[in-house]
Amino acid sequence: MKKIQFICLVILILCIQACSGSGNDSKSNEPTSETPSVGQSGVIDDASQKNVVQVAVGSKDHTTLVTAVKAGELVDALSNAGPFTVFAPTNEAFNKLPTGTVDNLLKPESKETLVDILQYHVSVGVYKAEALNDGASIGQVNGGNIKITKKNGAIYVNGTAKIIASIPTANGVVHVIDGVLLPPKN
Repeated sequence: MKKIQFICLVILILCIQACSGSGNDSKSNEPTSETPSVGQSGVIDDASQKNVVQVAVGSKDHTTLVTAVKAGELVDALSNAGPFTVFAPTNEAFNKLPTGTVDNLLKPESKETLVDILQYHVSVGVYKAEALNDGASIGQVNGGNIKITKKNGAIYVNGTAKIIASIPTANGVVHVIDGVLLPPKN
């Protein structure tokens, strides 16, 4: 009987040691100070359709927009599930702004203004081109509204920025536009 109790005690001790581990050779799933904190934009998924940020990053015509989105720290927000409609100005659209405007907006002290402008280019929801009706007013993330007009078969935002392409994404749609949308002054 004592022999059975001794064997049970040894098995119990071995089980406890196995479950607790020695700490030296076991790997933990807990984050360490060496584990970088990554937001939604850091998720790697090569199988799914690209999100609005990934579409912009993959476009040679949107490098200025991508730089601005990074400076405004909006990459993670726009990489989330959405859905979003993004009116994405091309590099050429940014070049139409007065000289120095983009450089000034990218300065840390201009971040609030930059974010306001960028959020004026984003709607919550998916507004496909065929659903953009003449005279429609669409609420933007910054609290402002844009107005859709149609002229000679083309769709314009605020009467000046023409939609030149529409790209469906995993979390919405990107409408490429040939002008930068500036929120109305309050």
